[in-house]
This record gives sequence, structure tokens and C-alpha cells, in this order.
Amino acid sequence: MFDLRPVGYVLGLLVLTLGITMVIPLAVDVWAGNGHWGAFAEAAAVTIVTGLFMALACANGMTRGLSIQQSFFLTTGVWLVLPLFGALPFVLGQPDARIVDAVFEAMSGMTTTGATVLTDLDSLPLGLNLWRGLMQWFGGIGIIVVAMVFLPELRVGGMQIFRSEGFDTFGKILPRAGEIASRIAVIYVVLTVVCALVYAALGMEPFDAIMHSLTTVSTGGFSNYNESFGVFQGPLEYAGAVFMLLASLPFVRYIQLVAGTARPILVDSQIRAYFTTILLITAAFVLYRMAVSGTSVEVSLREGIFNVTSIISGTGYASTDYQTWGNVAVPAFFFIGLIGGCAGSTSCSIKVFRYQLLFASISTQVRRIYAPHGIFEPKFEGRPVAEEVISSVMAFFVLFFVTLGITAVLLGLTGLDVVTSVSGAAAALGNIGPGLGDTIGPDGNFAGLNDTAKWILSAAMLIGRLELMAVLVLFTATFWRA
Repeated sequence: MFDLRPVGYVLGLLVLTLGITMVIPLAVDVWAGNGHWGAFAEAAAVTIVTGLFMALACANGMTRGLSIQQSFFLTTGVWLVLPLFGALPFVLGQPDARIVDAVFEAMSGMTTTGATVLTDLDSLPLGLNLWRGLMQWFGGIGIIVVAMVFLPELRVGGMQIFRSEGFDTFGKILPRAGEIASRIAVIYVVLTVVCALVYAALGMEPFDAIMHSLTTVSTGGFSNYNESFGVFQGPLEYAGAVFMLLASLPFVRYIQLVAGTARPILVDSQIRAYFTTILLITAAFVLYRMAVSGTSVEVSLREGIFNVTSIISGTGYASTDYQTWGNVAVPAFFFIGLIGGCAGSTSCSIKVFRYQLLFASISTQVRRIYAPHGIFEPKFEGRPVAEEVISSVMAFFVLFFVTLGITAVLLGLTGLDVVTSVSGAAAALGNIGPGLGDTIGPDGNFAGLNDTAKWILSAAMLIGRLELMAVLVLFTATFWRA
């Protein structure tokens, strides 16, 4: 019989912790004197009491470690349950949101998607905007731990390549999950603080600097302004691009760097491929805009590097409406969002290493065709890749695009147009943030969508953030029989 108590115990502790953190925006609202602190007090009380009772009720089930089935269930449960409690402040106080909008906003926050249904961000209470940023920050550090500890062990989407003894990864130097999490937390906090200080030094107001540092390092993209990052111009765009890049690199490389080993971060082929991709796409946009619209080199470079980095990393900020850059921009940004950052980072979408493994597999198959008697095998970082890893990656690609298609069709059935349906599905499943078109593009938001579409997108955010298979496996009979 499947024992839910270990899962319930961990979930209870996490819900309890989430409730305690609501004291932070509560204190901010008290300091600001806007009266919204009461909503946080009520939400915190409900969340803390529920989490405490859940943990106490399930404590007697924690006699041993989690099984594979329990790990899958917990991984999904965390990103399903926490947004439900995270939605409470939106319902209990301003903006007095409906359940569907509150859950959408909280799910978008926890999964670091960055899509919003709130239409007047500039006038929201400071505490509520801060809570949006905190949810993304919690989700960012949470997904790093999941990507580095759980997903490799669960063999999800080719992630098992990062648990192989043959690769220079965290498994060889950090065998305990607790130690991994603690070191990640220190680096994550330091990176956030440095980001906030840089933003403040370049002209952001203190609250803006804190808010945007939380959502930059988490590659979440929530802003406390309707114009997103468009409020800030000049050097701040360059700074934002730098920290989005840093947040979308493998955090294990930072751990190794702090430990005194700089070589891994310099020779990591995933990092090199990621940087090369961003530079090539940015250069192409700079040349295209200069040739077509006569935009200056500095503006083209600044807006190009910021917005390309924002979308490819899944952050979702927009400093300008890049849909006006020409006919090439719309399809280009659609595909840019499907690239993603590096594994073991706060970024999302398909991720660079899967494309590397895909191309390595295709190259191997081509070589086998013209040299059938030769012995060829795909390699990653110069080392052979097991067939099970290649199969897992191929399955991920197929499942990703099938799920993308199904989601787009479902959205279309709710009455949305083709551009909104397809780009909305990609934005949610890839946790990118803005879609394309007049409604959900960089100058719009998701508020105008119907309720059914919002529920579909909320589910897609959850599925996409946990690498699809970790969620979808729960719907198979084999999982429950195991």
C-alpha cells in the first residue's frame, strides 16, 4: 500500500515554512501603513496551522527515506500545494482576486513563469508585490535542489546524466542532499544580495532593487510595474542581462568555484554552447535592426542582449515590445524561448544539454549510415553517453512537443486565436512568461483570458516546471502498482 505519510510530513513542514515567510510582506505592509497587512496575517495563520497539523499527523510515517514513488509524488505535490496557500493573500486582500486568478498568479510565481493576470501592478500594496517576488525566489531555489538532487535520481528527461560517476558533477563531491541544498542556498542568497546592490547602485529605488533582484536571480520575471523592466533603461538593462545569465548557469559550477576549482565552469560545454547561442542570436538581431529600421548600435545591442537573455533564460522581463522589431522577431522569439538555460540552474524550458545530446545522437546516426561497419557512440563532455540517457532525452522531446500541441489545441477550443493559443502554451509549458500577440505579448498580460484557459495554463506551468515526466508519471497505472 502506498504510504502518504512521509510525503505529507515533508509537505507539512514546507507549508509551515511558507506561512512563516508571510510575516515578511506583512511587516512591509505595516511599515508602509497601507492596511493590507491583515490579509497576510489571516493567510499566515491558516497556512501555519495547516502545515503544522499536517506535519504532526504524518510524523509517525518518517521511519526511513523516501521511495522512488514517494519522491515523484512529493516533487509534484510541492509545486501543487504551495501555490494554493501562496494564493491566499491575493484572495483575502487587495486585489480581492477570484480563485482562478489567485491560483494562476501564485502558480506562475512558484514555477518562476512570470505570466501575470494582475493589471495594475503599480498600485498594488508593497507587501503584495514583495510576496510575488518572494514566491518566485522560493521557487527558483527549490527547482535547483530538485534538478540537482531529485530529477537525476528519478531519471527524468535525461537528467540521469548528471548522476553518472563518469562526469565531474556534484555527485562526486557532495553526496548528501542536505549539504547540496545548504551550499546552494548560500550561493543563491549571495547572488541575490549582490544583484540588489548593483541595481541600487545603478539607480533603482531600494524596494525596486530588492523586488527585481528576487525575480532576476530566480529567472522569474515578475515586476512591480506594468511596463516590466521597460521602466529602467541604460546600464540597468546590461546589469539585468548579466545576472539573468549568471542565474541560468549550473549552480554546481559555483559550488566548485567557491571550493577553489575554476576549471569546470570554464570548460563546461553546456555553458559554452549557451553563451555562444545568446551571442549569435543577439548579433543577428543587432545587424537586422540596424539594416531594416536604422536603430543605433548601442540601442540594438542593449535591447537585444537584455530581451534575448530574458526569453532564452525563461525570465520573461521585457524592456521593450520586441514584436515591433520586424517580421523576423515574432517567430524568432517563439523558438528562442524553447531553448532554455543550463541544467541545475533556475532557468527552464527544454535546456541546452538536451539539444547537445540530441545533436550528438543525430551525428552518430548519420555516421553509422555512411560507415555501417564503424563503431560510433554519442558523447557529452568527451565521454560516451549511455543509451538509456539518449532514449530518455528523445522521449522528453517527443513528450514536450506533444504536450505543447495538446495544450495549444485545448486553449484554441476555449476560443483563443492561434497565436495566443500556441505562444501561450509554449510560455506556460516552458515557464517563459510572456507569449506573443496583442493579448499576452510583452505589452499585455493574461488577465483577459477566459477562466478555462487560465486553469489549463496553470496546469501547463506545473507540468513544464517539473520536466513533464515527473508529473505525468503519476497518471500511469504502473506507478501506482509499483
